[in-house]
Amino acid sequence: MPTTKPLNIFYAEPDPDRWIKFDRYPRRLIRYLVRGRQRPGGVMMVALNLMRGLDKIGIPYRFNDYRYIKDHPEEIACIIGKPHLIDQKKWRNPIIFGAGVYSHPVDYPDLFTKHPNIKRFLVPGNWMKEMCLPFYGDKTEAWPTGIDIAEWEPFTTEKDIDFLIYDKIRWQHEKYTRDLLNPILSTLKDHHLSHLYIKYGQYTHAELKEKLSHVKAVVFLCEHETQGLAYQQILATNTPILAWDRGGYWQDPEYYPQRVKYQPVSSVPYWDERCGLKFTGLADFEGSLLNFIKQEKNFAPRNYIKENLTLEICAQKYLDIYQQVQKELGSA
Repeated sequence: MPTTKPLNIFYAEPDPDRWIKFDRYPRRLIRYLVRGRQRPGGVMMVALNLMRGLDKIGIPYRFNDYRYIKDHPEEIACIIGKPHLIDQKKWRNPIIFGAGVYSHPVDYPDLFTKHPNIKRFLVPGNWMKEMCLPFYGDKTEAWPTGIDIAEWEPFTTEKDIDFLIYDKIRWQHEKYTRDLLNPILSTLKDHHLSHLYIKYGQYTHAELKEKLSHVKAVVFLCEHETQGLAYQQILATNTPILAWDRGGYWQDPEYYPQRVKYQPVSSVPYWDERCGLKFTGLADFEGSLLNFIKQEKNFAPRNYIKENLTLEICAQKYLDIYQQVQKELGSA
């Protein structure tokens, strides 16, 4: 039975005082005056896209209504992120926590001891779920945020460039530029394939769209993704991807190898054969490239997104989790 009460959604970025008490407020104003309105980051987009999806399926919600949730301790608090919200307030409510949380349970090993009212711990994808299960058990669930297929739609322009190189190499960038990126560029040149280039964190959505409007396909370079909003936005434009999916261990140097050793991971955790092809490294890149070109017209990546990752589908998946928690609490 669908919920009739609005969901109670909470999200906030950490913004602590830095030098003196309450200095976060003037610092916030100065940031706005200098930089303008804050551009939503990936984690903030999790909350925004959930709410947009709920709008589309007709489910009401409140956003950051702390007074209401304090007065209604029986209602579920949907804390999208970030983790400071869990500790800064005294939550008496049952909680669905995530998916904009932290990278690994070693950051908060006593989460369920300190907050036994957490009923679900949400993470963006399945390999991260498998990584968290030994620590947090069956309260861990994978839930992706949705992709706006109206914003990311196919281009009607003539495609005059073969590939866009999407560089999201996070660590050892100089090494991988030398050992992977530059050899890939050389291989493209050897096969008379043209390309454009874009680097993660150094573009706007408008710039990405402009470059996508010219290219037939994308080479996506990233060690691993928990969800991967950017590559899914690319797929939504019906642009197929040749993805570096190296597998192996989670590489984040904050954790690996001293604190956490987990494998296998993926750079494209949401994927099927309609999206494109994968390669594991330079050794199989050229063969994968040639196979990709042969099959390029048969790929249908937008169909994959439409069937699995729209705003509406992902909002409904969240609602399903919410209603399951309601059922367990006996309040459905």
